[in-house]
Amino acid sequence: MNKKLADDAGVTVIDGDAAFTGPHTVEVTGGPDRLTLTAPTIIINTGSVPVRPDLPGVDGPRILDSTLVQHVPDHSRRLAVIGGGPIGLEFATMFEQFGTSVTVLDHSQEFLGRFDRDVAEQVRADLEKLGITIVSGVDVTGFSSADDSVTVSYDGAEGGTELEADYVLLATGRRPATDGLGLDAAGIDTTDRGAVRVDEHLRTSVEGVYAAGDVNGGPQFTYVSFDDHRIVLSSAWGDGSRTTEGRIIPSTTFLAPPLSQVGMGEDEARADAESRGRTLEVRKKNIADIPIMPRPKILAEPEGVAKFLVDAEDDRILGCVLYCVDSQELINLVTVAMSNGLPASALGSAIYTHPSSSEVFNALLA
Repeated sequence: MNKKLADDAGVTVIDGDAAFTGPHTVEVTGGPDRLTLTAPTIIINTGSVPVRPDLPGVDGPRILDSTLVQHVPDHSRRLAVIGGGPIGLEFATMFEQFGTSVTVLDHSQEFLGRFDRDVAEQVRADLEKLGITIVSGVDVTGFSSADDSVTVSYDGAEGGTELEADYVLLATGRRPATDGLGLDAAGIDTTDRGAVRVDEHLRTSVEGVYAAGDVNGGPQFTYVSFDDHRIVLSSAWGDGSRTTEGRIIPSTTFLAPPLSQVGMGEDEARADAESRGRTLEVRKKNIADIPIMPRPKILAEPEGVAKFLVDAEDDRILGCVLYCVDSQELINLVTVAMSNGLPASALGSAIYTHPSSSEVFNALLA
């Protein structure tokens, strides 16, 4: 990435550790070298780092975070995943497909709590069908490492239990990477959760200093960081019309098949419709039961479900979950429709190539 940037006219890449020494002064160190930079406009985009819970034995050599697990030196026969969120489930799916026996220890009592229960339970059933063991409502209490294994101790509904694995993946969340940035020296405010505090233009408490991406506490997606920079560009060098207000942001968890979502869930959409005296239509089908959508069957991946939440009065899409082949692409089209006020029937009446996964719109929105 640095070489690509360096090849662009007007871009100078400096490798090193940077920290503020004043509101618009940054010192970069690299070994014995020090360089002081000043600029009227500074963008903080240091991302986030994995959270390591404060538990006995957590620093053992076989206890990995989401970065280190990508460099496991040998094949893991048994992997324990701590955390049932997107990161944990994506790695659980990947390692299971490598032939690893995977157990997910999830603190939450409710699997995939931010999804509708009907979708979440179908995802869980499919993951378990793959061979992944999911244990919900547990509290991990510590780790005990041996030369070639690690034992996880946890409390669940039936009391204390132990699980032995070759490696443990800590998928317990990520936090903004602000350590060592010298934010106090610059007078830059942070939130209670340690993120750089920003307004809707991504301006920090210091004029001319912006924060983009995970470090500002927003949704932790690469594509949100990309849009954040368009907001910064608009604020610093444009008309300031682009802000974080009203953004509709899709997400995909890459399972098998991928699970994508945008907008409201059913409970929220129903409450919203009732508060406005509207009627909510829930349009849902299992992927295997959609005859005009053969692509998943052709790929021998017929699992999944499609669910649209539509305001019956104005034909507006309030939310959507697509758990199917190609959902990571389909959800973007739904997001464009929602962001631009395109009615559900416009997606449903369009002509799509065949066979393609986009024919799901013909099936449920026509």
